[in-house]
Amino acid sequence: MSILDQGPPDYKKMIPPIIKDNYGKWIYHEIPKPGVLKHVSETGDELFSVRVGSPRLISLDFVRNLCDLADAYCDGYLRFTSRNNVEFLLSDASKVEPLIAALTEKGLPVGGTGASLSNIVHTQGWIHCHTPATDASGIVKAVMDDLFEYFGSMKLPAKLRVGLACCLNMCGAAHCSDLAIVGVHRTVPRINDEKIAKGTEIPSLVASCPTGAIRPNPKAKSVTIVDDKCMYCGNCYTMSPGMEIMDGKNDGCAILVGGKVSNARNVPSFSRMVIPFLPNNPPRWPEVTDAVRMIVEVWIAHARKGERMSEWIERIGWERFFTLTDIPFSDKLIDDYIFSRETFRTSATFKY
Repeated sequence: MSILDQGPPDYKKMIPPIIKDNYGKWIYHEIPKPGVLKHVSETGDELFSVRVGSPRLISLDFVRNLCDLADAYCDGYLRFTSRNNVEFLLSDASKVEPLIAALTEKGLPVGGTGASLSNIVHTQGWIHCHTPATDASGIVKAVMDDLFEYFGSMKLPAKLRVGLACCLNMCGAAHCSDLAIVGVHRTVPRINDEKIAKGTEIPSLVASCPTGAIRPNPKAKSVTIVDDKCMYCGNCYTMSPGMEIMDGKNDGCAILVGGKVSNARNVPSFSRMVIPFLPNNPPRWPEVTDAVRMIVEVWIAHARKGERMSEWIERIGWERFFTLTDIPFSDKLIDDYIFSRETFRTSATFKY
């Protein structure tokens, strides 16, 4: 059978020998210090993972520097996590501290484990995405700079996962993070009939709208929009550049809280919007940064040990959350999406 380059490679060919030899034999893990995970096998073997914060968009020189460190301290083995962290995988405990020292010397922060803030997962933003309502890398840099004290320590009530999506398509895990920043459009797309007539498949464009707001306009060989039905998601722009959704004056950010993927203690949950709009003020986005820190500090002050943000909110109630954070509640926060289903199953927990 011929070897194809389609699809991902077999991960078993790339994992460290210690993981391959102890596959299915790990009995527990612990966190000796912030940024270091220790996995212990029933055979007595120990695997150390040193977690390092990394930007999402990186250069080849940065990758080469990481590989040089991996070659020097862990036989060339490292991995990238789903939240843009880098984990160096070591089987020799004596090399852990020298590796941390080398990372510190290069300005690479070690942390993001246990009751800490992990790296912020985010989308493309203004650098690459075609429908962004806000930037991604810029806001993440500003927020992470402000909350950096919680990355290299484990003094939070529980783990804190933050995500950012630059538009409502939310390919940045914003729907399932403890705290999320979502770019929001607030105006209906501006229709460019000439662009649509020249290069758009009208049926596909009409079908792309999740709320049925787009209707054919045969006279202009274009489309029209029912403004009241538009949810400003920008999905139509994916189908046609003639649906101009970006608006420098009216685009901004919303803040969501209370999402999680974990099944520990209670079931997974989707995040809920608590601040419907904050303006885009690059390069440091002070309104967004201040709002995120305020919510995090209120959670720190009132949550019990081990209590994720969603668990804390469920315990005290949403009304108390808005009181403690002093966030005004408005009609914009009421979930009235007509296709939502209260019976969505979000858990791996079964009840018979």
